[in-house]
Amino acid sequence: MKSPFRRHSSGVPCAALVGLGLLTARTVLGEVQVHPLFSDHAVLQRNKGVPIWGTGAEGEAVTVEFAGQQISGTAHNGRWLVRLPALKASAEGRELKVKGPSNTVVIQDVVVGEVWVCSGQSNMEWPLSRSFQPEKDIQSSSNNRIRLFQVAKRRSNDVKLDLSYSPHHWAVASPESVPGFSAVGYYFARHLEQALHADQVPVGVIHSSWGGSPAEVWMSESTLQGDPGYTREIWEPGLSEYNRWLAASSKWDAEASEAKSRGESPKGNRPGQPWHPAELYNGMLANLMPYAIQGALWYQGESNAGRAWQYRRLFGDMIKNWRRDWELGDFWFFAVQLAPWDKGRHRDPSVIAGEVGDSDWAELREAQNFVAQTVSKVGVAVITDLGDKDDIHPTRKAPVGERLALLARARAYHEKVEFSGPALEQIQVRKNEIRLRFGHARGGLKTSDGHPPTGFTIAGADRKFHPASARIDGMRIIVHSDDVPQPLAVRYGWNDFPTVNLVNTDGLPASPFRTDDWPLTTESPKK
Repeated sequence: MKSPFRRHSSGVPCAALVGLGLLTARTVLGEVQVHPLFSDHAVLQRNKGVPIWGTGAEGEAVTVEFAGQQISGTAHNGRWLVRLPALKASAEGRELKVKGPSNTVVIQDVVVGEVWVCSGQSNMEWPLSRSFQPEKDIQSSSNNRIRLFQVAKRRSNDVKLDLSYSPHHWAVASPESVPGFSAVGYYFARHLEQALHADQVPVGVIHSSWGGSPAEVWMSESTLQGDPGYTREIWEPGLSEYNRWLAASSKWDAEASEAKSRGESPKGNRPGQPWHPAELYNGMLANLMPYAIQGALWYQGESNAGRAWQYRRLFGDMIKNWRRDWELGDFWFFAVQLAPWDKGRHRDPSVIAGEVGDSDWAELREAQNFVAQTVSKVGVAVITDLGDKDDIHPTRKAPVGERLALLARARAYHEKVEFSGPALEQIQVRKNEIRLRFGHARGGLKTSDGHPPTGFTIAGADRKFHPASARIDGMRIIVHSDDVPQPLAVRYGWNDFPTVNLVNTDGLPASPFRTDDWPLTTESPKK
């Protein structure tokens, strides 16, 4: 079956084309144009070479001037790109000039600082205005050193090199600009800017996400079709579903047209469009490359939980895909762990607390941790204390953004701040109990509510888990159950909505984990 999603076929290497596009719809033939990422109030990444690009007539000479530097290039195949040498941070807004033979584009108030891309599904898309008690944060948001760029939604059958389908521009943080922006992205920027405030370093966030989107729609077609497993498990099923939707939509359109011709209303609704792999990479991500960035923030996974075992590979390959196509090396990538949620079952908390069993959400959380442990420069922010039992969209986004910022401060900026909750380091089975030793617990372990640790289960050779009691002993947790006289394994927070309370003295929660390697519910059969 031929794919309706076409690869780029201009003959020019994709990496040289990605992100190139028109400044506005008012294009004049022969005039140099600049990509909309370079608009008034833009933030350029410090301490790295900075690509500047746009469109122009074949052979047209282009000169870019900024901060005393002047770099020239020539347009080929209607596109040009030059690279400014590494820039030092500056909160002083300056002009960026792009000169062509017949016109000059002047971009005002351009600063140099830290740039991060944030992406994912609805919890990343969730706006500040709908977050927990946002009024004070919105009113106090004016800050010239925080800049925001919102990518409009677009699905695409092939790689798009432009942003001209909708107005795109940078905005300075203010009560007018922040309410509709990603709450997680804004809170991350606010915390990071405060941490870098003494050095007057601006922070820019580019937001590109779409609620309900699975990870594979943010990956390139070449990555997915270049792997036989993904071709079989993702691409071909996605294509079949897409083609069925095309047929059903065409039938509905024809029937609706006939009904209207008879003066009748169409029956039912037009079938909803399914996701197709690569479509948001094509429409909303590739056109940001190769804009210079420090790293990426990712809040996604809910739509892949049913395929959690696959996500152990898929998520890592998506990160590698982005890094390869961005051509910036292994930039930092920080993800948010799935928030607790009871999947709309509206159960009593006491029932949930005593639950022992399988959980694809727990398996997805493990997949996220697996990638952080096996792919370089990846981290996960744990938010087991920030869920809403009855809502997949917990509204407390400020701590989420702040924990991502802690990861960035500690790992990307090498600050001596704690960025992780207690992390399991050692397991010891002693008679009828299991002792767990944790790192990231310099001041010892404690619980968030002052009660004994909760959320632990224990199993023996029969692999049946039972609720367990746990107690703190310095940097260790000792786990025991009378139902398991010869324990072999412990799990912590292994639920959709984990009822857990283990934290370190910095108040950061421990991630759910398991000590066994027994088969999981989403694991593919061994072949």
